[in-house]
Amino acid sequence: MLAGAALLTCLHARAAGTDAPDADVRPTLPDVVVTATRSERSAFDVPGSIDVVKVEPGNTLGVNPSEYLQSVPGLLARDRQNYAQDEQISIRGFGARSTFGVRGVRLYADGIPATMPDGQGQVSAFSLGSASRIEVLRGPFSALYGNSSGGVIQIFTADGSEPPQVEVDAAGGSYGNLRLGVNARGKSDAFGYNVDLSRFSTDGYRGHGNAERTNANAKFTYDFGEGRKLTVLANAIALPNADDPLGLTRAQFETDPRQAVASALQFDTRKSVHQQQGGAIYEQTLSDTQSLRVLGYFGHRDVEQFQSIPVATQKSPASPGGVIDLAGDYGGADARWNWHDIVAGGPFDLSAGLSYDRQNQHRRGYNNYLIDSLGNTTLGVTGALRRDEQDLVSNFDQYLQTTWSFAERWLASAGVRHSSVKFSADDRYIVPGNPDDSGRADYTATTPVAGLMYRATETWHLYASYGKGFETPTFNELGYRPDGSAGINFQLVPARSRNAEIGSKWRFGDGGGLNLAAFAANTRNEIAVATSSGGRTTYQNIDRARRRGAELRLDLPLGAGWRAQLAYTYLDATFRSAFLTCPAASTCTTPNTRVPAGARIPGVPRSDLYAALRWGETLGWNASIETGLASATPVNDLNTQYAPGYATFNLGAGYAFEMRDAKISTFIRLDNLLDKNYAGSVIVNESNGRYYEPAPGRSILGGVRVEWKH
Repeated sequence: MLAGAALLTCLHARAAGTDAPDADVRPTLPDVVVTATRSERSAFDVPGSIDVVKVEPGNTLGVNPSEYLQSVPGLLARDRQNYAQDEQISIRGFGARSTFGVRGVRLYADGIPATMPDGQGQVSAFSLGSASRIEVLRGPFSALYGNSSGGVIQIFTADGSEPPQVEVDAAGGSYGNLRLGVNARGKSDAFGYNVDLSRFSTDGYRGHGNAERTNANAKFTYDFGEGRKLTVLANAIALPNADDPLGLTRAQFETDPRQAVASALQFDTRKSVHQQQGGAIYEQTLSDTQSLRVLGYFGHRDVEQFQSIPVATQKSPASPGGVIDLAGDYGGADARWNWHDIVAGGPFDLSAGLSYDRQNQHRRGYNNYLIDSLGNTTLGVTGALRRDEQDLVSNFDQYLQTTWSFAERWLASAGVRHSSVKFSADDRYIVPGNPDDSGRADYTATTPVAGLMYRATETWHLYASYGKGFETPTFNELGYRPDGSAGINFQLVPARSRNAEIGSKWRFGDGGGLNLAAFAANTRNEIAVATSSGGRTTYQNIDRARRRGAELRLDLPLGAGWRAQLAYTYLDATFRSAFLTCPAASTCTTPNTRVPAGARIPGVPRSDLYAALRWGETLGWNASIETGLASATPVNDLNTQYAPGYATFNLGAGYAFEMRDAKISTFIRLDNLLDKNYAGSVIVNESNGRYYEPAPGRSILGGVRVEWKH
């Protein structure tokens, strides 16, 4: 009770703009965001849940966004320890069904989509070494980003610095983890630059877990004066050979979490990715009240993946084989006009824009085995062609968004987006037993949203918002029909959601804050698994699903270099309609097992908490202690198995000092201090019952960073 009273007293003092005795009061400017309103605005003045995470050099490896996003409530970012499948990210339960990559959540890098038009995205191309911040938007306003926007994550590259600086860093530790990076950024008159190159390699916590990844990112800016600015962006990723140890069954997970399953070794399951992308943004001030922003980008992506599909299964005439080979181009453009003026005595912002994105992908499938003239079988190699298909997906969207402070204490925001998403597949592999599976599917949606904020005081704001969203199936989910044949599954329709949120934002005088939010999302035509067998997963629409919960985020400066952080999420995500599905490890081709109404949506823990206590200044010693807790997580629609809940603890310490014209920072950290055996992520509805992806045991990480300014 005394501790609780002391905390409340401290919070009240900060909200009043004063501090507790002996505190180190250092007023800070509020975080400015653009993801929610498309114009610069304080996150405190947005009638919705949006958080800014600064990407600063710290006591981390600096490879995965999950290292920085733990302090954001409502967002679940899980490092699979499997670089063949990328990170697992969901927001308020949207995207939880993804077995690889990110879906249901829109991803952007400097305004350029990292999510394809069908809703499938990857975070592996995010360049953390050159980034300044990550913005995370949750709730109704994320619908203004179109298809699959259950939430929005946008990373921003830092501008060139003055004076120029060069930074070299290295970090490494347990399980062969090693990251090397170099960054150069500067500014000379109107020209600015930020160039970053990093290389990461790992032996993996589990067997058959080797991976190497190289990321390169460059940002160049030129200010022409008179409100005209050009930004040129380029990035590339090379993942030449990432082993895939596959998931484990519950028995395997409990017996030996570091093992790889036998089929992963037999078929040498692995993935390679090569991607290059470039883009440009031109901004021009048209008048004192108007401005224009035009964006264009283009990229190429190659993916080759070897799966563990049994040979007997691949011999079926309709099988696509066990090797996926994708190659394709993608690109798009966005043009936005902004108007800012005073209307009826209050500031008024209006944005109107058009957006177009297109992906043209050549998808081929091969057997993952060869049989020689003597009848000997070699596994894990590229065999006979089994699929040849040209896939095209595009979207054309129009959007309008406005924010108006119509009274001294009131602010209203509203917007609407109209989206048209088109899929087409041209089947070029037509043989006996595998007919022409060509087809197309077109989807449209109009998604309005509105919000209202009341400024109760200068340090306390209340808000409410409501909107509609939609999510189309991805190409992978459309790829097989319920009868087991390949081709567009015309029976699938987009999931459509109604989202509501109320919240409170409390800003402290010394730079901290407390945010509370309660939310609900009711979805019609939720997309879920119908069958999963022989390397083919088919999907179906479920009549109703519901996600509701609450979030808390506390950032509390304690004085004398101390700071506390807390992020808590309660999420009740359930199917509200009964449906039929196929249980894992079955051979059923027609759903035959009932999932009752009220079953929990898999991949979503009911409670998730992150807390940290940090101490230190820019120079000298620093230290931190972190804890993460999660409740049990269902792994399949039937809720017959759960990943156990867990609690982990991490410790970190570092020392920074200056020497001549250089600043040198060192750190060491100990993760999973108690050596807890837990599932860091899960593969929902895995057809063989291999749901569990173990997190590393106790591990150590250390690093050094040298920064020169000249």
